[in-house]
Amino acid sequence: MAIPLILASASEIRAQLLQNAGVDIDVQPARIDEDTIRASLEAEGATPRDLADALAEFKARKIAEKNPARTVLGCDQVAELGGVVLAKPRDRDEAKAQLAQMSGQTHRLLSAAVLYHDGKAVWRHVGVVRMRMRDLSPDYIDSYVTRNWDSIRHAVGAYKLEEEGVRLFAKVDGDYFNVLGLPLTELLSYLILRGDLDI
Repeated sequence: MAIPLILASASEIRAQLLQNAGVDIDVQPARIDEDTIRASLEAEGATPRDLADALAEFKARKIAEKNPARTVLGCDQVAELGGVVLAKPRDRDEAKAQLAQMSGQTHRLLSAAVLYHDGKAVWRHVGVVRMRMRDLSPDYIDSYVTRNWDSIRHAVGAYKLEEEGVRLFAKVDGDYFNVLGLPLTELLSYLILRGDLDI
């Protein structure tokens, strides 16, 4: 890309995925009040898919307002179990409760991405992955959270599939990049189509 894409996210894994794919980026994390926005959207009856998409757009728009001539990527990810959205755990007890809730169940992970350019959204996508968690014992959940807390405290659903979290799952249906928080192949297809990337 002649001018680097702005990634409106502090996620190291998203930045690494883009860089590994040969996309030049500048990182400018968007500071938004996710809890307030999420509560407002949920009060209005937003679906988990709409919630992920709206939060990604809020982030992209915030950074795009400061950089109107640049292309800005906003992202968000939510986990949904039986219609209920699971957020990043606030503490170890909440992480354990989330894992106990998901144990033996299938939940959906929704990874949204929105691109802004010239002050408007020009592309959006929400990738969906279905994830079947093994039956987990309370002792294992406790030891897992204790061992991995520093990493999973920032992860939706209190796990990272690219780390020990892969042991929690019996089946994963969907794109691995979506699990990592970015619908990468769809994004790259759009950037190639638009002429920003060569192929």
